[in-house]
Amino acid sequence: MQATTGTQAATASFKNLKCKECGAEYELQASHVCELCFGPLEVKYDYSNLRNTVTRETIQAGPNSIWRYRKFLPVASENPIDVGTGMTPLVRSHRLARRLGLKKLYIKNDAVNMPTLSFKDRVVSVALTRAKELGFSTVSCASTGNLANSTAAIAAHAGLDCCVFIPADLEAGKILGSLIYSPTLMAVKGNYDQVNRLCSEVANTHGWGFVNINLRPYYSEGSKTLGFEVAEQLGWELPDHIVAPLASGSLFTKIYKGFNEFTEVGLVEGKNVRFSGAQAEGCSPIYEAFKEDRDFIKPVKPNTIAKSIAIGNPADGIYAVEIAKKTGGNIEAVSDAEIIEGMKLLAETEGIFTETAGGTTIAVLKKLVEAGKIDPEETTVAYITGNGLKTQEAVQGYVGEPLTIDAKLDSFEQALERSRTLERLEWQQVLV
Repeated sequence: MQATTGTQAATASFKNLKCKECGAEYELQASHVCELCFGPLEVKYDYSNLRNTVTRETIQAGPNSIWRYRKFLPVASENPIDVGTGMTPLVRSHRLARRLGLKKLYIKNDAVNMPTLSFKDRVVSVALTRAKELGFSTVSCASTGNLANSTAAIAAHAGLDCCVFIPADLEAGKILGSLIYSPTLMAVKGNYDQVNRLCSEVANTHGWGFVNINLRPYYSEGSKTLGFEVAEQLGWELPDHIVAPLASGSLFTKIYKGFNEFTEVGLVEGKNVRFSGAQAEGCSPIYEAFKEDRDFIKPVKPNTIAKSIAIGNPADGIYAVEIAKKTGGNIEAVSDAEIIEGMKLLAETEGIFTETAGGTTIAVLKKLVEAGKIDPEETTVAYITGNGLKTQEAVQGYVGEPLTIDAKLDSFEQALERSRTLERLEWQQVLV
């Protein structure tokens, strides 16, 4: 069930929905497509109100979660759904930075985000808070895994009925990571784009709140908090360059919007931040559009281990291309083998186990540095959006095996010598 109209508190800063293409404005309802031109809708804010009511001090006095930025988010409630999401570490990289030849590299680590270890917890917290305000009692999503985990978990916390849809061939960790919260889980025989088309039909038929369909304008705003937090954690300054994974393209565009909003209301000094995006070669429609200088996306059929970013027809892909171009950034794609190496590289240098999307980001970061497309002096932030425990299959067979020994000292000493010999041989191969 859902309410037919939205309500908001008198103090809220979000005013209406606005088409990104033709500018038509709409009431704050569960709607995501312009009726005039079929462009995407996004939330419009009253920035004059924000300039007069929000300061660095009021933000810092707020909760240690995304809700310290509540005035910049499209919710009316003074008591949003808060499960401790956000304020994840911004890790100053030393060993990875040295390995790559960078001087000021940071890792924004949403692999430890709460409650389900991915950045999707941010967008779902916002979407489900708004869903309750709009009167929905059943919530849902089309997901490549992480979003299903987040929707199921936060719906359970909020007491909402939940039915989530995923491709049937997802990693076991992500399937289990949804089932534990007891949603209705639909495993669809098809890729994400087929799942998404089915969900659009279900949304129209059943009137449920789909976080990334009819609630998408509100849902996507949650990604802005990844921009807000980085700016605050850098001492209220913007970075010079960011590298982030590209799936639908929404995360990329909303980090950009977040930086611009903080500049608009005077919380940070404005500057050009270069935006670079990362895709897997097996699903790289945004990269292909960027490389070929096209103003449209050609859909592709995904074929990559990076399933969490395997969206063949990305809704915000062309906007991501525009941002990369106008900021002087780049979009690159890497092979599955490079993705695995990216996961291993981040783990062995910084102790962060990321999933395949993060491996894609690190592999592209490395590729851009080697091509001279990242200045070593730039303050660069790489966004890690999910935890490697969810995609262990991706690195099985690539990280070695344990040394099985007897419970005797001589057995240990023999195994230790074998391991050191193997390490020496591996280094010799690297040097060659």
